[in-house]
Amino acid sequence: MTANTFQLEAIQATEGPVLIIAGPGSGKTFTLVERIVNLVTNHGAAPENLFVVTFTDKAARELTTRVSNRLNELDIPFNLNEMYLGTFHSICLRLLEDYREFTRLRRSFTLMDQFDQQFFLYKNLTGFRAVENSDLVLGVENSSRWGQSELLLKRLNTVAEEALDIDALLGATDPAVTALGHCFQLYQQLLTENNALDFSGIQLEALRLLESQSTVLTALRAQLTHLMVDEYQDTNTIQERILKLLMGERCNLCVVGDDDQGLYRFRGATIRNILEFPDQFPPGVCKRITLTTNYRSHPGIISFYNGWMADQIWTDGTRKFRYDKVVEAQEGTFPAVPAVIRVGAADGLSWHEEVLAFLHRLRDSGRLTDWNQVAFLFRSVKSDKVTALASYLENAGIPVYSPRSNMFFDREEVRLVIGALIFLFPQFQKVRKWNADAHLDIWDFYDQRCFFPFTEELRKPENARLLSWARPLAKRHHTLAQNTDYSFSGLFYQLLQFPLFARFLDDTALNGVDKGRAAHNLATLSKLLAKFEYLHYVSVLNTEFLDKNLRDLFNQFFRFLDEGGINEYEDDAEYAPSGCVSFLTIHQSKGLEFPVVVCGSLDAVPRKQHTPLDEVLQQDYFSKPPFEPLSHTKFFDFRRLFYTAFSRAQNLLVLATQEKEGRGRSPSKYFDAHYNALPRWRDASFQPEAMTFENVKEINLKRQYSFTSHITLFENCAEQYRFFKELEFNPIRAGAQLFGTLVHQTIEDIHKAALRGEEHLIEPVQIERWMSTNYAYLSKRERQYLAPQTLKAVLKHVMRYYERENGHWDRLKEAEVDISLVKDEYILMGSVDLIRGEHGTVEIIDFKSEKKPDMEKDRERLRQYQRQLEVYAHLVEKRTGHSVSRMHLYYTGEEGGNPYVTFPKNDRTIDKTIAGFDDVVARIEARDYAMPARPAKLCSNCDMRAYCDTKNWIFKTT
Repeated sequence: MTANTFQLEAIQATEGPVLIIAGPGSGKTFTLVERIVNLVTNHGAAPENLFVVTFTDKAARELTTRVSNRLNELDIPFNLNEMYLGTFHSICLRLLEDYREFTRLRRSFTLMDQFDQQFFLYKNLTGFRAVENSDLVLGVENSSRWGQSELLLKRLNTVAEEALDIDALLGATDPAVTALGHCFQLYQQLLTENNALDFSGIQLEALRLLESQSTVLTALRAQLTHLMVDEYQDTNTIQERILKLLMGERCNLCVVGDDDQGLYRFRGATIRNILEFPDQFPPGVCKRITLTTNYRSHPGIISFYNGWMADQIWTDGTRKFRYDKVVEAQEGTFPAVPAVIRVGAADGLSWHEEVLAFLHRLRDSGRLTDWNQVAFLFRSVKSDKVTALASYLENAGIPVYSPRSNMFFDREEVRLVIGALIFLFPQFQKVRKWNADAHLDIWDFYDQRCFFPFTEELRKPENARLLSWARPLAKRHHTLAQNTDYSFSGLFYQLLQFPLFARFLDDTALNGVDKGRAAHNLATLSKLLAKFEYLHYVSVLNTEFLDKNLRDLFNQFFRFLDEGGINEYEDDAEYAPSGCVSFLTIHQSKGLEFPVVVCGSLDAVPRKQHTPLDEVLQQDYFSKPPFEPLSHTKFFDFRRLFYTAFSRAQNLLVLATQEKEGRGRSPSKYFDAHYNALPRWRDASFQPEAMTFENVKEINLKRQYSFTSHITLFENCAEQYRFFKELEFNPIRAGAQLFGTLVHQTIEDIHKAALRGEEHLIEPVQIERWMSTNYAYLSKRERQYLAPQTLKAVLKHVMRYYERENGHWDRLKEAEVDISLVKDEYILMGSVDLIRGEHGTVEIIDFKSEKKPDMEKDRERLRQYQRQLEVYAHLVEKRTGHSVSRMHLYYTGEEGGNPYVTFPKNDRTIDKTIAGFDDVVARIEARDYAMPARPAKLCSNCDMRAYCDTKNWIFKTT
């Protein structure tokens, strides 16, 4: 692709503040990539000097792939791990980990996702309720504890995302504001006590770090010469403050975005960041470039959404709240047929039938080659109307991909597992009730949609073996006399051996139209069970706590997940699976493009997204005065939302609705004129035979592979790799190796002190303190504990290393080094424990917290370690240009002899190892999981053993 005039201007604008307004399909990612390449190749910027922020993990992976491909083409060496490229949250988390000693966080801190955070608040709700006037923050008294915790979560996140002044909140005259300040203060105290961090708090802690530690900020400013931010219209206040701190006096900050696609006000984003960006600098300093040529869509589609935006008044009489722009189509010849049409059915007619007939018309034209070329976009995919349409199409033979429709608990495989768990604990029917009058709606779901279907299956002859296994186990659980050696997760993995569940994991299911959706859902369920057991301290079925565990699992955990909604698996590398039409939210579709877009939700009207408390906070406590008038925001956001939806279409845009008059009319008055001006799909003017529908764009996301986490696992057992890496089941027998981790962390403390020039700290008393601190936080997170004698053994391992190496700390170069190498087909990753300088070369060391093995008996294992070191040597040389002279294993458990096992570096051997690595990756990418035989040594401790036993038995007897 060759840059157009405005793209080239943006690519070459390398100094000072730059604002790039990039309309839909205008090649902004191409422009960003080429700007990065230009900075590296022509302006002396090393990749590690760049700070590049994208909005989503998927966008970060795509940008990483494209940047790395371009730099590879130009033969420019670089280490991805040294680039600050990712989402705001991922980059801020990296800063916190790199400079953790300057924050409130301690090693092994817990990072909570949104559900963890809400559950944490739920468990501590009594403390928040004790805050004076807390009802003004938590909601009305008769709301549920879970509902109150959800509202509290939103309030606390607002305080964090806006970095509000807590002292100002505490000193407020408004009792609701004061109560919020006290709730936030209590929450911060609880987080510190639990060494925990939530998603919103990542950025707040990073801001505190940069504002309070001038040495850290100075070092980062010296390193980061150029900052770039994509999707700037979706940034919030705290992100703007972080960027201002990091850019320093250079002001080399380039922001890219489209104010017309600002969608995330409900998450704290503020459109003012992009609209006021030039005003942050002296007049004339900020360079503004607008990309308006759309390379994606048919001119008719572009004209339609330009008209949609022109219908809105974007001013309050004093200020404008939109950059003036008109998106233009690229030059070219387009078919002279309508590119924007409507599909509707009047009252009394079936909209479902009309939509189905339209889809068949597209298919029968011969121009549509795959259902994945069609995407339905809605305000929400969870409504009854949308799920009913999806069910109708699926029953008519058109598969629907709708991962965010909250249908996880509706899936057969999930309901059968829940039904099986209920069957295995007959006492659940009784213990679930805490009083005679209690009734939860979810019990009807359990009884009618889970338990009943499972028992019906048990009556079938093909499930006789499952019945003979489950019945005696249920009797045992009903009158449990002693603790078991398994938990709910263990029972889940046992269930997978039976055909009723194993059928979801066979090759036919995994390679079918839905790409193994059921298997991925089962993997998600394994993670949920593991999360429940972690949150409730469940490691086995305990006679004393079993009834409580059952109530907690079914009455709370599953119920909260069902009510809050849980998404099914989404593959970032394939956003539109072949053979399926997509049902997506408009927010979910952002950044994507589809040949045919069917836009629903035409009954929608602008709706207010703020509460009275939000108004008070915005008016009096935000760091800036209000920007967009609150009376206007719902109208602005409404236009932006559907503009984003309309601009996803490449070849054909369809507005679709069940037409209705009167109350709840559809289309609503906001769409009425636009909708009625369009031709119907049944009109003669609509001729899909004359149209060209593009194939869905492939997203080339390179996957990352490491020797220990991927190659070794695959080579040892491809089936384990399939389950635990590809399908992402949660292993329950692979707990943390607490002893080894504790040794490693404490040795790392020694290395970090030496590298900071604080060798005076490296003495026995301080080493013991480091170990004790590491153990306190590590054991709390992992919920595993070591006996006093074992802790003494850990300290002996560390002290032996200290005594042998003391006085030689000047040889250390780097410790705990994450290294990556971008190859043609994948990204090779590694983590080196220690790089040490020796005689003009470097040596790499990997620590093993065990006794030195027998060199002959353990030859095979040592060869495996040697291959690992060879990969590390390859990475270090490619990344740094330094020559690696030797590679060592260091055994901290070796008492009297030489703790080292040393391997010479041999380039031919390394080349052979890397070639073998390439071959294994090729097999993984091809999903070739064939094995000549089962690895018997690994099977005894594998969660999937029962499944594999049955699978192999069936294979041998057929």
